[in-house]
Amino acid sequence: VVYFNGAKLVVETPKDPVYSSNGANVTLPCHYHYEPDLEAKRKIRIKWSKLRDDYTKEQDVLVAIGKTYVAFGDFRGRAHLHQAGRREASLVVSDVRLQDDGKYRCEVIDGLEDESDVVDLRLQGVVFPYQPPHGKYRLNFHEAERVCQEQGAILATFNQLFQAWSEGLDWCNAGQWQPMSSLPLRAQGSAQVGVLQAGILQMGMLRMMLSTDAPFSLLGEVFYLDRPAGMTLEEAKHSCQDVGGEIARVG
Repeated sequence: VVYFNGAKLVVETPKDPVYSSNGANVTLPCHYHYEPDLEAKRKIRIKWSKLRDDYTKEQDVLVAIGKTYVAFGDFRGRAHLHQAGRREASLVVSDVRLQDDGKYRCEVIDGLEDESDVVDLRLQGVVFPYQPPHGKYRLNFHEAERVCQEQGAILATFNQLFQAWSEGLDWCNAGQWQPMSSLPLRAQGSAQVGVLQAGILQMGMLRMMLSTDAPFSLLGEVFYLDRPAGMTLEEAKHSCQDVGGEIARVG
């Protein structure tokens, strides 16, 4: 193997996931070195990207050359490099958001040499089921996403659901597979066309959400109003406001 710089560029990130929570700051570690070591100072370009589950790029996060960097999209104003150590390219994300959960690629570019590794950022939270007031099985995917956002949460991923189930969350609702029309699929860069029998899987688990605010972490107290005669939703809202509070969300 011939390396353009006369040495092999190696990029290293943690193999274990990095955990954080909503609103916190998190550092995604990334370091690089050469084999054999190069003493001369190199002009390095560093690029961080957020990846989809299949490791394709979802969006650019940050690009840096030396001390100069540019952050993109939702990461603008929240992301910067941490270069305290020699040959460090760690990414710092402040005010972590629910949608920041996922995989990140740290890419180091030295001339014609280009190496990368991946960091897995996981948000700690509570997976919980939610049933809308008008009954089960009445939300499509986009409606479920909107309901989650209204509760300060996001739709749980398969991995989050599986982890919650393995930790004792056992929630079962009937589901059904509804076939839809066949959709043509064209592979990118290929003239071949395939056909996928598409459908929607309607299950209660789809409406389980991830909230990063556990009840004991809220800056306040959850309490009950004693109204034996009962209240409508609007009456409950006004009663909460009268005592200086607000109706608690599911999360």
